[in-house]
Amino acid sequence: MNWLVYHIVSGQAFFSGTTLLIIASLSSTASRPLFNRISLLAFLVGAIAVVVSSTAIPYWFYAVIPYWFYAVATAVTLAWIASRYKKTWRRWAPYATAAAWLCAAFLEIPYHITPSLSQVDNRSIAIIGDSVTAGVGGDETSETWPSILARKHQLQVQDISHMGETAASTLIRAKSHQITAPVVVVEIGGNDILGSTTSAQFESNLDALLAHLATADRQIVMFELPLPPFYHEYGRVQRTVATRYNVILIPKRVFLSVIAGTDSTLDTIHLSQSGHQFMADCVWRLIRSAFETKSAA
Repeated sequence: MNWLVYHIVSGQAFFSGTTLLIIASLSSTASRPLFNRISLLAFLVGAIAVVVSSTAIPYWFYAVIPYWFYAVATAVTLAWIASRYKKTWRRWAPYATAAAWLCAAFLEIPYHITPSLSQVDNRSIAIIGDSVTAGVGGDETSETWPSILARKHQLQVQDISHMGETAASTLIRAKSHQITAPVVVVEIGGNDILGSTTSAQFESNLDALLAHLATADRQIVMFELPLPPFYHEYGRVQRTVATRYNVILIPKRVFLSVIAGTDSTLDTIHLSQSGHQFMADCVWRLIRSAFETKSAA
């Protein structure tokens, strides 16, 4: 995975884009032609970067923060563009635009911070996933990352993963198992995006799955989906439903850091044996705070 693709799919392009939009708006306050050219170039590149980053920004107005904020930021940006023709707006529009996109970057930052878990009383964990977790193309000596976690860190792992799983099929499988673990890791959604599941169907299915898994004494952590350009609606769904059920989201860059690693995948998505090892290490760093009083490993 090259740098540009990683930058876009991880969502880091959003921060590059907002930075350029801030530079564009502030440089437009200078009267020199050079600054005007810088402003135009920074605006074009910044706007493209924000859009292709597939950050969970909806096209319509929402009544809750942060979604409604982006409608305001867009309106202020349009006012700044229009200020080239309406002189009275030039006093405030560039600065309002810079402030709006600076706030946008701060609103997005929490989704890129590595979470930590509260301590639990027993060393059991349930893992729910698709073929990235279940593994493909292995042999009798292959070991998936849930198995590696169990072996290396003395965890009781209930592995409920299967090739080709979607949010809908995962719910059916989860209902056929008794899940009692205080920590549940969810790696699901890739087949929904790559398949024919609409964002509306994905929201309904994911909501039903997390509603089934959520209990007052259980911590659920879910991998946020790395999204190709213009698939931001699936990201909005994940964030909205995760908030509804107090699910902890794992930043996109964690999963991307695994599949972008040397020899980590068989086909750019499914994990090789070294990829499973890398994934196990990443997941352990995320969940170890839940078990740290039980082991120093």
